[in-house]
Amino acid sequence: MPEKSYSEISPEILAYAEICERNSNIDPALYAKYDVKRGLRDLNGKGVLTGLTEISDIISSREVDGKSVPCEGKLYYRGIDVEELVAGSIRGKNSGFEEAAYLLLFGGLPNREQLDGFCRILSEYRTLPTSFVRDIIMKAPSSDMMNTLARSVLTLYSYDDRANDISIPNVLRQCLELIALFPVLSVYGYQAYRHYHDGQSLFIHAPQPELSTAENILHLLRPDCKYTELEARVLDLALILHAEHGGGNNSTFTMHVVTSSGTDTYSAMAAALGSLKGPKHGGANIKVVRMFEDMKEKVSDWDDEEEISRYLAALLHKEAFDKAGLIYGMGHAVYSLSDPRCKVMESFVQKLSEEKGRADEYRLYSAVARLAPQIIAQERRIYKGVSPNVDFYSGFVYSMLDLPLELYTPIFAIARVAGWSAHRLEELINAGKIIRPAYKNIAEHRPYVPMDQR
Repeated sequence: MPEKSYSEISPEILAYAEICERNSNIDPALYAKYDVKRGLRDLNGKGVLTGLTEISDIISSREVDGKSVPCEGKLYYRGIDVEELVAGSIRGKNSGFEEAAYLLLFGGLPNREQLDGFCRILSEYRTLPTSFVRDIIMKAPSSDMMNTLARSVLTLYSYDDRANDISIPNVLRQCLELIALFPVLSVYGYQAYRHYHDGQSLFIHAPQPELSTAENILHLLRPDCKYTELEARVLDLALILHAEHGGGNNSTFTMHVVTSSGTDTYSAMAAALGSLKGPKHGGANIKVVRMFEDMKEKVSDWDDEEEISRYLAALLHKEAFDKAGLIYGMGHAVYSLSDPRCKVMESFVQKLSEEKGRADEYRLYSAVARLAPQIIAQERRIYKGVSPNVDFYSGFVYSMLDLPLELYTPIFAIARVAGWSAHRLEELINAGKIIRPAYKNIAEHRPYVPMDQR
């Protein structure tokens, strides 16, 4: 009997799909009629308040004379301005991400002894179970590293004798292990895929205990294990900026929802990974990079602002790139005037582009960052300002660090697992009810019709 392909879609399934689509359409006008906050947002795009948190705060507007007025964006980790956190971390060794993770998990900034101890714990946990690489990662490698990462996380459940224990000490231990292991799982998964699917040489480097998370990523990934101080510092910066962004973003809210059911840490983390994988969330920077690749081909003079503006207008008119009508990397669900993470990242992009000999590309990015909001304002009716978001520069940064496209979203996960861990612990510590929002049924009730009368 021939082997069945899971990717095969038969005519019968296609016919069923048509029935499914036909009988599942909901009139968009009904959302307004019943005042349903679609996507848990109001008509202005502001998120519906569903919980309380002490982990991070996002500021995008101020109250002036009783009205909400957009302001320059601010992001706080446990009350600490992330811009100040980055400024402080770059004065020391490349362990800013570890400092941010400590802050998010424990609510305060560590002293030197506490940070050293925290880093030591992470280095001790950065070891996979015996034969895990051979038996799990090397077998059936996937082209999508987020799926590989999620599968690895779920498999780790089988190696944990206390996998279902949701006491705070045990969950903290599990979270610290996963923060330590995400870089290893991601890079090893990529190496396995490249070897088996692309025929590339297979090399598996062991993580080094004296290296930070950012340094270990570059050490594990590169054949010669070498990297510059600036490369490690910029990657460390990117990890800090992606570590947390409020309880309402899709993957963190997923973490709260799944944790509220009382399930295990591995299942909750896998659910958050599935959310982050989506192109509307963690995969956005890949879209930015691909858009710029198309732009660099279509725009002959990267310093000609009129030509760049014509291309940006073509994007909005669905005449360029993927014809989706979007300028990727522009705008954010919360921020309007500015995304503080983008501002911080931009301050390092120019220096890295000069080291990498890609200053001309940096000028193109800078021009788009300046021109795109103007073009969008001219072409679209928008209820709030629009500015570059963190995804605008992050893909360019990863490209300059020679990180493969397949690892862009896993790098996001390597950082965000710190925030997810803090939110999982917060949800468990406060032991709220299971999260269960309501959906209004709009289908008419009908009598059952016997088979011979249909």
